[in-house]
Amino acid sequence: MGEISIILSNRVMGGRMYKNSYINNLVLILVGFFASSGMACAATAPYITNLEQINTGNTAWMLTSTALVLLMTIPGIALFYSGMVRKKNLIATALQSLVIVCLASVLWVVVGYSLAFTPNNAFIGGFDRVMLQGVVFDAIDGKISVSHMASTIPETVWIMFQMTFAIITPALITGAFAERMRFSAMFWFMFFWILLVYVPVAHWVWEPTGWLAAKGALDFAGGTVVHINAGAAGLACAYMLGQRNGYGKEPFFPNNLIYTFIGAALLWVGWFGFNAGSAGAADGRAGMAMLVTQLATASAALTWLLVEYISRRKVTLLGACSGAVAGLVAITPASGFVDMTGGLLIGLIAGVCCYWGATQLKILLKADDSLDVFGIHGVGGIVGAILTGVFAQKHISGLDASLLIQVIGAVTTFLYSAIISVVILFVINKVIGLRVDAEQEQIGLDLAQHGEHVP
Repeated sequence: MGEISIILSNRVMGGRMYKNSYINNLVLILVGFFASSGMACAATAPYITNLEQINTGNTAWMLTSTALVLLMTIPGIALFYSGMVRKKNLIATALQSLVIVCLASVLWVVVGYSLAFTPNNAFIGGFDRVMLQGVVFDAIDGKISVSHMASTIPETVWIMFQMTFAIITPALITGAFAERMRFSAMFWFMFFWILLVYVPVAHWVWEPTGWLAAKGALDFAGGTVVHINAGAAGLACAYMLGQRNGYGKEPFFPNNLIYTFIGAALLWVGWFGFNAGSAGAADGRAGMAMLVTQLATASAALTWLLVEYISRRKVTLLGACSGAVAGLVAITPASGFVDMTGGLLIGLIAGVCCYWGATQLKILLKADDSLDVFGIHGVGGIVGAILTGVFAQKHISGLDASLLIQVIGAVTTFLYSAIISVVILFVINKVIGLRVDAEQEQIGLDLAQHGEHVP
């Protein structure tokens, strides 16, 4: 209460304390009253505060989490996907992840963060933080800006943490169109997708003024914002680009499953920053999120292997890696809301559902989703979002869960991402074309698009 009163009184007086102690005390009493009565007790936009309000433990954890989430894309996704494609497309696949890291980083700083995480209306944020204007760090005067969503860490750390989510989400999509999309088309698709799809959905779900957030939708670390979003876009890409030449007629063997295993291992470790970091603090909720993430991942991998053995009488490294990622995906929206039992059950259910999504559903949809982006991230995200409404425990987060609202959030995110993705792809195809020609596809994207190859 004392810290809140000091922060708010400094904001009311422009960060300036009057010499008249009577006025100071009066302001503190009034602010304390409003805080205790539930009025003006929380900031609704980024603001400037004193350096003393920054919690160094929380900041250290969030810096670590940021690095862990970045590790998930480079080298995590880059290796995970590169190992699954044919050798002639290995370089192109890795390059896509690297370029997306660079593109998303710049877009996030220029306008993405402002539109996602500042209040404006229910559908999109404002322009207060375009080019990060208003982000303050003044060591001499002892002033620093913080986000209203994470008030104990510098705003710069919050910007970087959220940037890594804006990076990995489009990087996930690349697995759906692997081995056949032109590099220039990929670049422009990601440019517009980040701005027109990722940024608005992040605002809907995570910024308190977003319409899904206002309805009470729960998404702790990105089940809707990241995985359903990416899964829907991946499915749209698979349909718009069509099947690879020879798909269903010849085997497409992964070039190096050890790359895929290393990538999956990096994803698993990095995911602790993804989920536990979304607590925004080094606290008990972060610890619970980390524990349930481990349990869900392990149970999903074991379940996938069990189903795989029942279906094919063998277990595979690719299956184990896929099952682990399925568990990571499904627990993501629930990780800050469920206990150990919920984590285990979500993992078990995700293992079965995502195996079905990557095998039987893929056949039913007749979509060449090259690396099962929809089957794992789309299906896993939907499963996790819905099960959050089933297994969420109020004593962990203090929030009530609504199964109906979770379904609404999942469905609207899927439809919005799929529709806008199709529109973007349609325009790009008309302007520059989406797909390489048959000859280039046969040669491989490494040589045809980049003039490089792996001996």
